[in-house]
Amino acid sequence: MTVMNLNRRQLLAGASAAGLASTLAPVDWAALAQTAGAVLRRKIPVSGEMLPVVGIGTAIIFDFEKSDTEKMQQRAAVLKALVDGGGALVDTAPSYGMAEARLGDLFAATGLRDKIFLATKARVGSRKPTITSFNESYKRMGVSKVELMQLHNPKSENQDLEVYREWKKEGRAKYMGFSSSFDRDYGLLEPILKREKPDFFQIDYSLVDRNAEERLIPIARDAGCAILTNLPFGRGRFFAKVKGKVLPEWAVKELGVTSWAQYSLKWSLGNEAITAVIPGTDRPEYMVDNLKAGVGQLPDAAMRKKMVANFESL
Repeated sequence: MTVMNLNRRQLLAGASAAGLASTLAPVDWAALAQTAGAVLRRKIPVSGEMLPVVGIGTAIIFDFEKSDTEKMQQRAAVLKALVDGGGALVDTAPSYGMAEARLGDLFAATGLRDKIFLATKARVGSRKPTITSFNESYKRMGVSKVELMQLHNPKSENQDLEVYREWKKEGRAKYMGFSSSFDRDYGLLEPILKREKPDFFQIDYSLVDRNAEERLIPIARDAGCAILTNLPFGRGRFFAKVKGKVLPEWAVKELGVTSWAQYSLKWSLGNEAITAVIPGTDRPEYMVDNLKAGVGQLPDAAMRKKMVANFESL
């Protein structure tokens, strides 16, 4: 048995050729709702709260004008698919253009805010600008608190999380932490992790960029962090490599994967230190596909090595 999977943009190209480019692929909402309880949840170490292992990032794909009604409808469907499928985590940032504002609009339109584990960020800065950034983010999203507030891409190993802890204590953020997505900053992240011991640590991690696995992820695990992974498709490099390739039969049989996206996400989640993956997703059918990575068997260490070897051989 072999399974051929086109990458996601190829699927869209096929839809365009069939005259379907202006419509969404059908989503079986009833069937999706039935799988909601099947999505794996992992514990947030500092509290014991269980978080669904597949969420969504909003960089680029939620950065659009409110007047774009087609995108508003599509992203509303994405959020609905996330929640109906058993997910909760939505990660954003003020540096993602209009993403926070669009989330605010979508929360108002869909009523889904109370079902979302909402995470945002603020860039490195002194106390007053940081608090100003927090307040502006909350205003854009129309919220009075978030589940997670993160320091975004720290640039100094001396950066502390004092203001973040204060907002947590005040109930304005349930958890605090920091995020990074650049290998060049890895060296300064280690001392922050060891010293600050944040509730959450977010880092880029994928089959095409496994560098965080060597030191940062173990350090974060030992510091008691919940670990989120961004860029799980390596800024598109993963899909470029697997384009037109056949899923290995053993991955289909043993892991139940039906797409390369699931292959990639299951590989990440096979690392038990990872709490959740947050791929960017602009269509509800992609959200459904991503959620399936959190259902069923995950690869053990031996299988993960096999998946890496297969990927590198393509």
